[in-house]
Amino acid sequence: MRFQSWMWILWPAFLLACVVELLVFALVDPGDLHWHGEPIGLSRQAVYTAGFFAFWLLAIGSSALTLLLTRPARELNNLED
Repeated sequence: MRFQSWMWILWPAFLLACVVELLVFALVDPGDLHWHGEPIGLSRQAVYTAGFFAFWLLAIGSSALTLLLTRPARELNNLED
């Protein structure tokens, strides 16, 4: 895949992950998070970091799917004109 295609996927996904991170952690305190009734046991910064990368991965998937759906079928199937 071309470098430009990767940037079309990664840059909007990064920006969206930043916004979602701000919104989610403005409402959720990482110290109050529990998993199966037990505190997570990670520092706040570790929860922020894990959350950011999780949001980024979800947004990467969305951006990649959007780019895939914009390509013509001939290009996807590697057919010659």
